[in-house]
Amino acid sequence: MKPVMKRRTKIVAMSAATALLILTGAAGAAVASGSGAHAPQREVTAQREAAALTGTARLYRSAGDVITFSFDAHLAAKDTMDPRRATGTFRFSHYLHGRGAWAEAEVDCLVTGGEVAVVSGVITASDLPGARGKRVGVTVHDLGRHDRLGYSWAGVGSPTDTKDLPPCVSSAPFEKVKQGTGDFKVVPWRPEL
Repeated sequence: MKPVMKRRTKIVAMSAATALLILTGAAGAAVASGSGAHAPQREVTAQREAAALTGTARLYRSAGDVITFSFDAHLAAKDTMDPRRATGTFRFSHYLHGRGAWAEAEVDCLVTGGEVAVVSGVITASDLPGARGKRVGVTVHDLGRHDRLGYSWAGVGSPTDTKDLPPCVSSAPFEKVKQGTGDFKVVPWRPEL
């Protein structure tokens, strides 16, 4: 056999062996991950959710009040045109000199625009008498380290005094977040108008 032919034969043989190793490795990885030839293929790209409000922060009060708000509210991409299909929870508490209360609400509406979010929910758990079953709304302005917040009971004094509040209603974000505590994140809503 000519030397050129031997070299070509070796290159072809090595290429075939390398391809076989790659295919064998890929098949082994597929078996190890639980997918096989008959397993359905998963979608590779994840779809962006329609809107979201997440994070926790403490509000600033010169008197020393300890006021905390936490959010985990989401609107799925498939529900882009219906903000009342939002899911999740939010929690808030207010204490001064050891006295106060906390509440947790189940999200029933979420609307966001740019860096601002309005979320509402019905209180499902609380140690504040008369709060369970009341709808409350909160507004967040995501300004990085200088987030702001407002709430539906700003004009009435207590979540228990909010009567017949519609979904996704709150006040302007007039409160300041205490420096170093804010990490609110707003995913802007982009409805198909």
